[in-house]
Amino acid sequence: MLDAKMPEAWRVLRIQSELVDGIERLIALSGAVTVFGSARFAEDTPEYQQALRLGELLATEGIPVITGGGPGLMEACNRGAYPQPGSSIGLNIELPFEQHANPYQDIGLHFRYFFVRKFMFVKHAVGFVGLPGGYGTLDELFEALTLVQTQKVRRFPIVLVGRRYWSGLHDWLVETVLERACIDAADLDLFRIVDSVDEAADIIIEFIRSRE
Repeated sequence: MLDAKMPEAWRVLRIQSELVDGIERLIALSGAVTVFGSARFAEDTPEYQQALRLGELLATEGIPVITGGGPGLMEACNRGAYPQPGSSIGLNIELPFEQHANPYQDIGLHFRYFFVRKFMFVKHAVGFVGLPGGYGTLDELFEALTLVQTQKVRRFPIVLVGRRYWSGLHDWLVETVLERACIDAADLDLFRIVDSVDEAADIIIEFIRSRE
């Protein structure tokens, strides 16, 4: 019986080590913006170029930029931030496909467990930006919305870039989720949808400056 429980005990220690390492590596970080987006957009797509510009716009202002550390839009955002004053940070995760660490990271952490990584996404963030993405991006978006809605974290801007991409989700929230009283009307104000990364950056930068 004791032998059967030993792997679980070692798993707890691995979780603890990831938490401690992440906290220590990012201990000096404050006022960061976490950016989510798909790993599947290539360099020649408009979405990649937008993510590149977003990283540059934020990091030029000295704002640290956190992504999932992988390819696609994560790479683009890190790449835009990398040569700028703000730190470019990647929180990488071990996956059977898609994920490999991009080379544009001042700080790169590697995680085995999604929930530890998600904790680090939130711990130092004062804003979230959602670029077009799939299940992972949606998971991270709703995690952020839930934390703000339930007041587990202080309210900060959550901005989704690409009205055409995100409008269907917004319509579903209004016409189905709100209609069935599963959320309140005020919950729809927890995020904003904009057309460009310039608008998103302006919202984030204005919020950060208002806190100074």
